[in-house]
Amino acid sequence: MINMVIDGKKVKVSRDSTVLEAAKQVGIDIPALCYDKNLEIVAACRLCVVEIDGKNKLETSCSTKVREGMNVNTHSEKIDTVRKDVLQLLLDSHPNDCLTCQKAGECLLQKYAYEYDVNFVKHDGAMRPHLVDTSSPYILKDDSKCILCGKCVRTCSEVAERQVLAFADRGYDTRIVLDADQTLETSSCVSCNRCVTVCPVGALIDKRTLGKVRSWEGEKQVVKCKSCQYGCNFEVIKNRGKNIAVKAMEPTEGRPLCLRGRLTTEFINVDKPEKPFRKIDGKFEETSWTKALGLEEVMEKMELLKEDE
Repeated sequence: MINMVIDGKKVKVSRDSTVLEAAKQVGIDIPALCYDKNLEIVAACRLCVVEIDGKNKLETSCSTKVREGMNVNTHSEKIDTVRKDVLQLLLDSHPNDCLTCQKAGECLLQKYAYEYDVNFVKHDGAMRPHLVDTSSPYILKDDSKCILCGKCVRTCSEVAERQVLAFADRGYDTRIVLDADQTLETSSCVSCNRCVTVCPVGALIDKRTLGKVRSWEGEKQVVKCKSCQYGCNFEVIKNRGKNIAVKAMEPTEGRPLCLRGRLTTEFINVDKPEKPFRKIDGKFEETSWTKALGLEEVMEKMELLKEDE
Protein backbone atom coordinates (compact mmCIF):
# COMPACT_ATOMS: atom_id res chain seq x y z
CA MET A 1 0.00 0.00 0.00
CA ILE A 2 1.09 3.60 -0.59
CA ASN A 3 -0.13 6.97 0.68
CA MET A 4 -1.30 9.62 -1.77
CA VAL A 5 -3.72 12.53 -2.06
CA ILE A 6 -6.69 12.52 -4.44
CA ASP A 7 -8.83 15.65 -4.67
CA GLY A 8 -7.46 16.86 -1.35
CA LYS A 9 -8.18 13.58 0.47
CA LYS A 10 -5.38 11.53 2.01
CA VAL A 11 -5.87 7.91 0.97
CA LYS A 12 -4.06 4.58 1.17
CA VAL A 13 -4.22 2.49 -2.01
CA SER A 14 -2.56 -0.54 -3.56
CA ARG A 15 0.86 0.32 -5.04
CA ASP A 16 0.01 -1.72 -8.15
CA SER A 17 -2.94 0.54 -9.00
CA THR A 18 -3.25 3.08 -11.74
CA VAL A 19 -4.54 6.52 -10.77
CA LEU A 20 -7.94 5.65 -12.23
CA GLU A 21 -8.14 2.42 -10.22
CA ALA A 22 -6.97 4.20 -7.05
CA ALA A 23 -9.69 6.81 -7.49
CA LYS A 24 -12.29 4.05 -7.82
CA GLN A 25 -11.04 2.49 -4.58
CA VAL A 26 -11.93 5.68 -2.70
CA GLY A 27 -15.24 6.27 -4.48
CA ILE A 28 -14.13 8.80 -7.13
CA ASP A 29 -15.34 8.08 -10.65
CA ILE A 30 -13.05 9.34 -13.42
CA PRO A 31 -14.76 9.27 -16.85
CA ALA A 32 -13.27 6.89 -19.41
CA LEU A 33 -14.49 5.40 -22.66
CA CYS A 34 -11.64 3.13 -23.79
CA TYR A 35 -10.67 1.72 -20.38
CA ASP A 36 -11.60 -1.80 -19.30
CA LYS A 37 -9.95 -3.51 -16.34
CA ASN A 38 -9.93 -6.81 -18.25
CA LEU A 39 -8.25 -5.44 -21.39
CA GLU A 40 -4.90 -4.00 -22.43
CA ILE A 41 -4.60 -0.30 -21.56
CA VAL A 42 -4.28 1.95 -24.62
CA ALA A 43 -5.15 5.44 -23.24
CA ALA A 44 -6.91 6.28 -26.51
CA CYS A 45 -9.96 8.35 -25.58
CA ARG A 46 -8.08 10.93 -23.41
CA LEU A 47 -11.20 11.46 -21.32
CA CYS A 48 -9.61 10.25 -18.07
CA VAL A 49 -6.92 12.97 -17.89
CA VAL A 50 -5.97 14.33 -14.46
CA GLU A 51 -3.54 16.85 -12.97
CA ILE A 52 -0.57 15.48 -11.03
CA ASP A 53 1.69 17.73 -8.98
CA GLY A 54 5.11 18.01 -10.61
CA LYS A 55 3.84 17.23 -14.12
CA ASN A 56 3.68 19.95 -16.76
CA LYS A 57 0.84 18.36 -18.69
CA LEU A 58 -2.31 16.40 -18.02
CA GLU A 59 -1.79 12.65 -17.63
CA THR A 60 -4.12 9.80 -18.54
CA SER A 61 -5.20 8.24 -15.25
CA CYS A 62 -5.84 4.82 -16.81
CA SER A 63 -2.16 4.37 -17.75
CA THR A 64 -0.37 6.27 -14.93
CA LYS A 65 0.77 4.20 -11.96
CA VAL A 66 0.41 5.59 -8.44
CA ARG A 67 3.46 6.35 -6.31
CA GLU A 68 4.13 7.31 -2.71
CA GLY A 69 3.19 10.91 -1.94
CA MET A 70 1.48 11.55 -5.29
CA ASN A 71 -1.00 14.45 -5.30
CA VAL A 72 -3.77 14.14 -7.90
CA ASN A 73 -6.64 16.38 -8.91
CA THR A 74 -9.39 14.73 -10.93
CA HIS A 75 -11.36 17.94 -11.52
CA SER A 76 -10.32 21.47 -12.41
CA GLU A 77 -11.23 24.07 -15.01
CA LYS A 78 -8.41 22.85 -17.26
CA ILE A 79 -9.40 19.18 -16.94
CA ASP A 80 -13.09 19.83 -17.49
CA THR A 81 -12.33 21.93 -20.57
CA VAL A 82 -10.31 19.09 -22.12
CA ARG A 83 -13.03 16.54 -21.32
CA LYS A 84 -15.72 18.77 -22.80
CA ASP A 85 -13.66 19.24 -25.96
CA VAL A 86 -13.21 15.46 -26.34
CA LEU A 87 -16.92 14.82 -25.80
CA GLN A 88 -17.89 17.59 -28.23
CA LEU A 89 -15.66 16.13 -30.94
CA LEU A 90 -17.29 12.72 -30.43
CA LEU A 91 -20.82 14.13 -30.50
CA ASP A 92 -20.03 16.15 -33.64
CA SER A 93 -19.40 12.85 -35.44
CA HIS A 94 -22.27 10.99 -33.77
CA PRO A 95 -25.88 10.61 -34.96
CA ASN A 96 -28.38 12.50 -32.81
CA ASP A 97 -30.72 9.58 -32.14
CA CYS A 98 -30.41 8.99 -28.41
CA LEU A 99 -34.22 8.90 -28.09
CA THR A 100 -34.47 5.79 -30.25
CA CYS A 101 -31.07 4.16 -29.66
CA GLN A 102 -31.23 0.77 -27.93
CA LYS A 103 -28.19 1.73 -25.84
CA ALA A 104 -29.91 4.78 -24.29
CA GLY A 105 -29.63 4.66 -20.51
CA GLU A 106 -26.49 2.48 -20.68
CA CYS A 107 -24.40 4.52 -23.14
CA LEU A 108 -21.26 6.01 -21.58
CA LEU A 109 -21.04 8.77 -24.19
CA GLN A 110 -24.58 9.81 -23.32
CA LYS A 111 -23.79 9.63 -19.59
CA TYR A 112 -20.67 11.79 -19.76
CA ALA A 113 -22.17 14.29 -22.22
CA TYR A 114 -24.98 14.84 -19.72
CA GLU A 115 -22.57 15.17 -16.78
CA TYR A 116 -20.42 17.75 -18.60
CA ASP A 117 -23.33 19.56 -20.27
CA VAL A 118 -22.14 18.86 -23.80
CA ASN A 119 -24.81 18.95 -26.51
CA PHE A 120 -25.29 18.02 -30.15
CA VAL A 121 -24.76 20.95 -32.49
CA LYS A 122 -25.67 21.37 -36.15
CA HIS A 123 -22.67 21.67 -38.47
CA ASP A 124 -21.67 21.14 -42.08
CA GLY A 125 -18.56 19.14 -41.26
CA ALA A 126 -17.86 15.46 -41.78
CA MET A 127 -19.78 12.74 -39.92
CA ARG A 128 -19.09 9.08 -39.36
CA PRO A 129 -20.33 7.08 -42.41
CA HIS A 130 -23.79 5.60 -42.07
CA LEU A 131 -22.78 1.95 -42.53
CA VAL A 132 -25.11 -0.47 -40.76
CA ASP A 133 -24.46 -4.22 -40.89
CA THR A 134 -27.73 -6.10 -40.37
CA SER A 135 -26.55 -9.38 -41.87
CA SER A 136 -26.42 -11.20 -38.51
CA PRO A 137 -29.46 -12.32 -36.50
CA TYR A 138 -27.38 -11.89 -33.33
CA ILE A 139 -25.41 -8.63 -33.64
CA LEU A 140 -26.15 -5.21 -35.16
CA LYS A 141 -23.09 -3.17 -36.16
CA ASP A 142 -23.57 0.57 -36.73
CA ASP A 143 -20.38 2.37 -37.82
CA SER A 144 -21.98 5.80 -37.51
CA LYS A 145 -22.03 5.39 -33.72
CA CYS A 146 -18.52 3.96 -33.35
CA ILE A 147 -16.11 6.12 -31.32
CA LEU A 148 -13.04 3.98 -32.17
CA CYS A 149 -12.25 3.16 -28.54
CA GLY A 150 -10.95 -0.22 -29.75
CA LYS A 151 -12.46 -2.23 -26.89
CA CYS A 152 -14.19 -4.58 -29.32
CA VAL A 153 -10.90 -5.24 -31.15
CA ARG A 154 -9.03 -5.92 -27.93
CA THR A 155 -11.61 -8.26 -26.42
CA CYS A 156 -11.94 -10.18 -29.70
CA SER A 157 -8.17 -10.71 -29.80
CA GLU A 158 -8.21 -12.16 -26.27
CA VAL A 159 -9.41 -15.47 -27.74
CA ALA A 160 -6.62 -16.70 -29.99
CA GLU A 161 -8.73 -18.63 -32.49
CA ARG A 162 -11.05 -15.67 -33.10
CA GLN A 163 -9.29 -12.30 -33.61
CA VAL A 164 -11.88 -11.23 -36.18
CA LEU A 165 -12.05 -7.47 -35.55
CA ALA A 166 -9.39 -4.93 -36.54
CA PHE A 167 -8.83 -1.26 -37.37
CA ALA A 168 -8.83 -0.31 -41.05
CA ASP A 169 -7.94 2.86 -43.00
CA ARG A 170 -6.42 6.00 -41.41
CA GLY A 171 -7.35 9.37 -39.96
CA TYR A 172 -11.01 10.27 -40.02
CA ASP A 173 -11.68 7.29 -42.32
CA THR A 174 -10.57 4.81 -39.64
CA ARG A 175 -13.19 2.17 -38.87
CA ILE A 176 -13.60 -1.27 -37.36
CA VAL A 177 -13.78 -4.15 -39.86
CA LEU A 178 -14.23 -7.90 -39.71
CA ASP A 179 -11.52 -9.98 -41.41
CA ALA A 180 -10.81 -8.44 -44.82
CA ASP A 181 -13.74 -6.01 -44.56
CA GLN A 182 -16.42 -8.69 -44.51
CA THR A 183 -19.93 -8.58 -43.04
CA LEU A 184 -20.92 -10.25 -39.79
CA GLU A 185 -22.45 -13.00 -41.90
CA THR A 186 -19.62 -13.64 -44.37
CA SER A 187 -16.74 -13.16 -41.91
CA SER A 188 -15.34 -15.71 -39.46
CA CYS A 189 -17.27 -14.06 -36.59
CA VAL A 190 -18.78 -16.73 -34.30
CA SER A 191 -21.42 -14.41 -32.74
CA CYS A 192 -20.03 -14.84 -29.23
CA ASN A 193 -21.07 -11.25 -28.36
CA ARG A 194 -17.81 -10.39 -26.58
CA CYS A 195 -17.61 -7.20 -28.63
CA VAL A 196 -21.20 -6.27 -27.77
CA THR A 197 -20.61 -6.58 -24.03
CA VAL A 198 -17.72 -4.08 -23.99
CA CYS A 199 -18.98 -1.50 -26.51
CA PRO A 200 -19.61 1.73 -24.55
CA VAL A 201 -22.02 3.16 -27.13
CA GLY A 202 -24.63 1.85 -29.57
CA ALA A 203 -22.20 0.77 -32.29
CA LEU A 204 -22.62 -2.92 -31.41
CA ILE A 205 -26.00 -4.11 -30.20
CA ASP A 206 -27.39 -7.51 -29.20
CA LYS A 207 -29.95 -7.89 -31.98
CA ARG A 208 -32.12 -10.36 -30.04
CA THR A 209 -32.83 -7.69 -27.40
CA LEU A 210 -33.48 -4.93 -29.96
CA GLY A 211 -36.77 -3.12 -29.43
CA LYS A 212 -37.95 -5.40 -26.62
CA VAL A 213 -37.37 -3.17 -23.60
CA ARG A 214 -35.50 0.00 -22.64
CA SER A 215 -32.64 -0.36 -20.15
CA TRP A 216 -34.50 1.46 -17.37
CA GLU A 217 -37.79 -0.45 -17.75
CA GLY A 218 -37.06 -4.14 -17.28
CA GLU A 219 -35.76 -6.11 -14.32
CA LYS A 220 -32.49 -8.01 -14.61
CA GLN A 221 -31.36 -11.23 -12.99
CA VAL A 222 -27.82 -12.57 -13.32
CA VAL A 223 -27.54 -16.27 -14.13
CA LYS A 224 -24.61 -18.52 -15.02
CA CYS A 225 -24.45 -20.45 -18.27
CA LYS A 226 -24.71 -24.22 -17.81
CA SER A 227 -23.31 -25.17 -21.20
CA CYS A 228 -19.71 -25.75 -20.02
CA GLN A 229 -17.36 -25.43 -17.05
CA TYR A 230 -16.65 -21.71 -17.63
CA GLY A 231 -20.04 -20.62 -16.32
CA CYS A 232 -20.21 -17.30 -18.16
CA ASN A 233 -22.53 -14.67 -16.72
CA PHE A 234 -25.73 -13.59 -18.46
CA GLU A 235 -28.54 -11.21 -17.60
CA VAL A 236 -32.09 -12.48 -17.90
CA ILE A 237 -34.24 -9.45 -18.77
CA LYS A 238 -37.76 -9.44 -17.38
CA ASN A 239 -40.67 -7.16 -18.22
CA ARG A 240 -44.24 -7.34 -16.91
CA GLY A 241 -43.62 -10.66 -15.23
CA LYS A 242 -42.18 -12.38 -18.31
CA ASN A 243 -38.62 -13.35 -19.21
CA ILE A 244 -38.22 -11.70 -22.62
CA ALA A 245 -34.51 -11.80 -23.43
CA VAL A 246 -31.02 -12.85 -22.38
CA LYS A 247 -27.94 -10.62 -22.67
CA ALA A 248 -24.30 -11.64 -22.26
CA MET A 249 -22.28 -9.88 -19.57
CA GLU A 250 -18.59 -8.97 -19.90
CA PRO A 251 -16.27 -11.98 -20.07
CA THR A 252 -14.15 -12.03 -16.91
CA GLU A 253 -11.57 -14.38 -15.40
CA GLY A 254 -10.80 -16.03 -18.72
CA ARG A 255 -14.39 -16.83 -19.63
CA PRO A 256 -14.62 -16.82 -23.45
CA LEU A 257 -18.37 -16.43 -24.14
CA CYS A 258 -19.86 -18.42 -27.01
CA LEU A 259 -23.03 -18.57 -29.08
CA ARG A 260 -23.95 -22.07 -27.94
CA GLY A 261 -23.81 -21.00 -24.31
CA ARG A 262 -25.87 -17.89 -25.02
CA LEU A 263 -28.52 -19.91 -26.89
CA THR A 264 -28.61 -22.54 -24.14
CA THR A 265 -29.14 -19.82 -21.52
CA GLU A 266 -31.80 -18.19 -23.69
CA PHE A 267 -33.65 -21.45 -24.29
CA ILE A 268 -33.72 -22.30 -20.58
CA ASN A 269 -34.66 -18.86 -19.26
CA VAL A 270 -36.70 -16.99 -21.89
CA ASP A 271 -40.43 -17.74 -21.91
CA LYS A 272 -40.79 -17.51 -25.70
CA PRO A 273 -37.31 -17.67 -27.27
CA GLU A 274 -36.93 -16.58 -30.88
CA LYS A 275 -35.93 -19.06 -33.56
CA PRO A 276 -32.17 -19.79 -33.54
CA PHE A 277 -29.81 -19.50 -36.51
CA ARG A 278 -26.66 -21.33 -37.55
CA LYS A 279 -23.95 -20.04 -39.89
CA ILE A 280 -23.36 -22.53 -42.68
CA ASP A 281 -20.80 -21.73 -45.41
CA GLY A 282 -20.86 -18.02 -44.59
CA LYS A 283 -24.63 -17.72 -44.49
CA PHE A 284 -27.06 -17.63 -41.56
CA GLU A 285 -29.88 -20.16 -41.79
CA GLU A 286 -32.83 -20.63 -39.45
CA THR A 287 -32.54 -23.94 -37.64
CA SER A 288 -34.09 -26.02 -34.89
CA TRP A 289 -33.17 -25.70 -31.24
CA THR A 290 -31.96 -29.30 -31.31
CA LYS A 291 -29.41 -28.49 -34.02
CA ALA A 292 -28.51 -25.08 -32.60
CA LEU A 293 -27.63 -26.60 -29.23
CA GLY A 294 -25.85 -29.61 -30.73
CA LEU A 295 -28.31 -32.10 -29.27
CA GLU A 296 -29.14 -34.14 -32.37
CA GLU A 297 -27.27 -37.27 -31.26
CA VAL A 298 -28.63 -36.95 -27.73
CA MET A 299 -32.22 -36.67 -28.95
CA GLU A 300 -31.79 -39.61 -31.36
CA LYS A 301 -30.43 -41.77 -28.54
CA MET A 302 -33.30 -40.75 -26.28
CA GLU A 303 -35.82 -41.71 -28.96
CA LEU A 304 -34.14 -45.11 -29.37
CA LEU A 305 -34.19 -45.72 -25.62
CA LYS A 306 -37.84 -44.68 -25.50
CA GLU A 307 -38.69 -47.27 -28.18
CA ASP A 308 -36.96 -50.01 -26.14
CA GLU A 309 -39.02 -49.29 -23.01
